[in-house]
Amino acid sequence: MHPLRKHIEEIIPLTDEEFEQIIGYFETTRKRKHQYLVQEGEVADKEYWVLKGCLKSYFFDADGKEHILQFGMENWWITDYESFVKRTPSKIFIDCIEDCELLFITFENREKLTAQMHKMERFWAKKSKFGRIALQNRILSLLKNSAKERYDLLLEQYPQLFQRVPKKLIAAYLGVSRETLSRLGD
Repeated sequence: MHPLRKHIEEIIPLTDEEFEQIIGYFETTRKRKHQYLVQEGEVADKEYWVLKGCLKSYFFDADGKEHILQFGMENWWITDYESFVKRTPSKIFIDCIEDCELLFITFENREKLTAQMHKMERFWAKKSKFGRIALQNRILSLLKNSAKERYDLLLEQYPQLFQRVPKKLIAAYLGVSRETLSRLGD
């Protein structure tokens, strides 16, 4: 079974014909480590689904410090959603931590697909709800948990990140220095 079909069918059932229609709206791309999907200032016109690899979305503050908003691994969706939906310049960067194989759908094709197939509208609505829940939990964790608690939670939820992502990026995601991260891992 195609991995995207398996992913979609975790939420909605599909016939073979429906999946063939859906996959027709997607294209495959490969990106090398350190290659950008989105750069600050450009409109994010694609939404990506990760087949293989690991990515990060991030921005730099006024002092040049990197802040990681999200990692993206296999079976995860990633883009700058504000830019993608509103068609405005991106406020973030998205680039590859590893070589990646991705499926993508353009904004226009996503609009066409959801107009033609209401099942996909329901799918993306549920994915959006799950994303909002994850974002709320991340914000709550940043506001109420200690650095050690945030570290332990990330390790529990996504242990594979610690094998795939450099420690300085884990530190940027947790909002701590590289030195603090070293102490947390002891």
